[in-house]
Amino acid sequence: MRQQFLIPSIAICGLILSACEKESEEEKVERTFQEVNVIDETNLNDVLLSAADPNEAVTYFQGAAAKNPGRIDLQRGLAISLARAKRTTEATAAWKKVTTMSGATNVDKVEYADSLVRSGNWSQAKSTLDSIPPTFESFKRYRLEAVVADSQKNWKRADHFYETAVGLTTRPGGVMNNWGYSKLTRGQYDEAERLFTEAIRQDNSLFTAKNNLVLARAAQGNYSMPVVPMSQVERAMLLNTMAISAVKRGDVATAKNLFREAIATHPQHYDEAVRSLRALEEA
Repeated sequence: MRQQFLIPSIAICGLILSACEKESEEEKVERTFQEVNVIDETNLNDVLLSAADPNEAVTYFQGAAAKNPGRIDLQRGLAISLARAKRTTEATAAWKKVTTMSGATNVDKVEYADSLVRSGNWSQAKSTLDSIPPTFESFKRYRLEAVVADSQKNWKRADHFYETAVGLTTRPGGVMNNWGYSKLTRGQYDEAERLFTEAIRQDNSLFTAKNNLVLARAAQGNYSMPVVPMSQVERAMLLNTMAISAVKRGDVATAKNLFREAIATHPQHYDEAVRSLRALEEA
């Protein structure tokens, strides 16, 4: 009789074990699908972050973050997309939220500070940068430190951080231009001219640096064109900038000649220079 009860017991155990094995296989399959979905989502996130239209990425990340409010990667993607779309106020709020989430890093704080600077919130930007440990070093962190110091006219601190930032990048043209503009606002025209020239040498596509170089030279009464790479259109625009600087210095005759040269140099009709010259002649 015992053997009769033993056989069903063994059969039941076998069914239980079989069910366990079956459940385990199902879990494995489900986990595999989840892993594939995560990989696909990660690829999609990367694609959208570099998409031509950042507003499309904003729409995607807004929806994804709303469904998964605890996912810092999605909130970070939203903040990056908003910044790319130049929606600064929204980007600032998004970066602030990122910095309060679990898993936030010093890089996130730097991005938040960058967004604050772009929105003109200098005091909050400084507070955010001050909250980052001094052991965390990055080009962007020090560039922001320099810009914030500039806003406070703390020139010694600004120079220190500009110099540090230059040493942390292989493409220092942009930060050299910023540093040069800082010198320009201080009235240190020789130093500004040197830094703008260095910036252009690093990246001759920086028209802003070329324009600033002309301003620095004109501020010293030097109205000759600098020897830097420039297109015909750029040359005309720089002559126009130089002419405006000459007007501000009271060198009206020189300004007229520079406006005329700008008009003659530009390959198309240069309305801005024409109007400026006409106003001077009528005056």
